[in-house]
Amino acid sequence: MSQRKTNAAPHREEHDVVIIGGGPAGCAAATLLAEMGHDVLVLEREKFPRYHVGESLLPFTYHPLERLGLLEKMRKSAFVKKYSVQFVSVSGKASQPFYFSTRYNPDVAQTWQVLRSEFDQMIMEHARQKRALVKEEVTVTGLLREAGKVTGVHAHGEDGSSTEYRARITLDCSGKESFAAVRNQWRIKDPKLNKVAVWTYYKGAKRDEGIDAGATTVAFVPEKGWFWYIPQHNDIVSVGVVAEGKYLSRDGVKNPEEIFKREIERNAWIEEHLQSGQQVGPYYVTNEFSFHSKYCATEGLLLVGDAFCFLDPVFSSGLMFALKSGVLAAETIHAAFLANDFSPERFAEYGATLRQGIENMRKLVYAFYDENFSFRALTDKHPDLAGDVTDCLSGDVNKDFTRLFAAIAEFAEVPDVLPYGSPQIGKAEVARV
Repeated sequence: MSQRKTNAAPHREEHDVVIIGGGPAGCAAATLLAEMGHDVLVLEREKFPRYHVGESLLPFTYHPLERLGLLEKMRKSAFVKKYSVQFVSVSGKASQPFYFSTRYNPDVAQTWQVLRSEFDQMIMEHARQKRALVKEEVTVTGLLREAGKVTGVHAHGEDGSSTEYRARITLDCSGKESFAAVRNQWRIKDPKLNKVAVWTYYKGAKRDEGIDAGATTVAFVPEKGWFWYIPQHNDIVSVGVVAEGKYLSRDGVKNPEEIFKREIERNAWIEEHLQSGQQVGPYYVTNEFSFHSKYCATEGLLLVGDAFCFLDPVFSSGLMFALKSGVLAAETIHAAFLANDFSPERFAEYGATLRQGIENMRKLVYAFYDENFSFRALTDKHPDLAGDVTDCLSGDVNKDFTRLFAAIAEFAEVPDVLPYGSPQIGKAEVARV
């Protein structure tokens, strides 16, 4: 729809909290803040339901879902139940499924494969039920600042109308777009995690039997590339390949469909499972580069979810971090309201908690892509560390994994911790918008 231009002065609204983005991170924070009695506004650029990739939940998503009061809705949904993950070698040989029930109680051990259009809509409507105000088809165009402090956002509606939304605290939950980090020049690429993903959907593709029907499968292709294979409801499977761009585009092939079909032939398990299915919808392609925000917050602004850090999707950590950070952000902001203190220092623990979990998962991702590493070799040599591997892969990431990463270092590079994620104190390096 074309936008009608207007020269009228912007309208002005006041709220306690303004949230950029109505995805899982934004609506998780909005749900709890509204439940706590705050006046919360969520500004979402698109009209829901809308398409989004990133469809597999980790077991430890259970805890933020429980905190948000969403478990009953999830249990009543059509989403496919996920009990395990398995890995398939380049030759097409599948490992034994890795069952979460060997480590966790049944509530945590069973999670879901979700259709994001439905899942994200569920969370948005839940936020509205808790009396958060959610405005769709509103595009945020800039951050408002006064004396170096973020005081809200400037946005325009689908009809071209212009509004200044002011608040005590603004949350950037804009996802991979990372609205504030880009404009503040805070976004920093990970040194090595720079992949390309090509994916599509199949109807009627093969599923394993019984409780394995909902398993996530990670199937390898040469040069440390991999397929995801995620069964969804309505007999749909999400399937995509992730690898270095130079590998996927070798021999000058650039067309996503050609790349995808060629890579199917590189793994016998994927080829066999897709034979009975029919490809549906478009082929998608995107850079899956990992990035980190230099800061988690500045005065008047807090970054949440992918806007704070986007990590390589191999272990499906994105939704877990989105929901977890949304819950943690809401609790931290509520405490700031109670203390009437929104100084950036208050968000130091928030940033440190998220970075600890991100760094632990990031180290495991680095190992995954190392030619000399395999989980089997690690656990064969160090069987006592199998539980630590399970915990990190399941999203129980805020714990001390010193022994695990010392053992991984025998096989693969373990990256240094990146010095990012604390709040910005003072006005230095804050860019004007």
